[in-house]
Amino acid sequence: MPLHTQLGHPLDAAGTALLTVECQEGVVGPDSALPELAEEARSSGALGNIARLVAAAHARGVQVLHAVAERRPDGRGAGRNARLFRAAERLPVRQLTGSAAVRVAAPIEVTDEDLVVRRLHGLSPIQGTEADALLRNLGCHTLIVTGVSANVAVPNTVFDAVNRGYTVVVPTDAIAGVPADYTRALIRHTLALVATLTTTGELLTHLAGPPGEPGPAETRAHQCRTVRH
Repeated sequence: MPLHTQLGHPLDAAGTALLTVECQEGVVGPDSALPELAEEARSSGALGNIARLVAAAHARGVQVLHAVAERRPDGRGAGRNARLFRAAERLPVRQLTGSAAVRVAAPIEVTDEDLVVRRLHGLSPIQGTEADALLRNLGCHTLIVTGVSANVAVPNTVFDAVNRGYTVVVPTDAIAGVPADYTRALIRHTLALVATLTTTGELLTHLAGPPGEPGPAETRAHQCRTVRH
């Protein structure tokens, strides 16, 4: 179903932000701590689609927010109340603050205008981080969620955003998890109930905007000039 039909109106670029979830070298890069997930993200085309969406958001002036999961070398502040957290301590590649593992992975481009939110605990880039406040300060009411994994972080992100009143859009070919069948089941039986589902191709069309329509950056500049005068 077309994105604008599900939303009931065309995508409002000025009130929209694009979020990438854990698209970092230590998760989806060549030297991932989770090679099966990294392979799925790349072979399915999800990582490439995320890069395309980020590039389009940059061109359109849509805010991009990168959510990175990391931990201090001494582990302070990190939880151990789940098997996932304890297993992460034993992995050959650790997501340590300041290391290459917590850099946003290629081919995703990060610009000076992007925001990067780093968390030391938990399963979601929204709960317990500054992401919600940043998005609200930017006037965001629609959040495009991309990234990994469909097993844990992506559904946590979607639920947390919906619970905070955001309209969530998920390009289903720009998320990944393992096995692939699980991702498809999650999309059909869970995300479809709470988020607007679309594809990278359709979302790229909406991010391009109608010919001659100003992007959010130009709109904000006009608003500032109006206030000053």
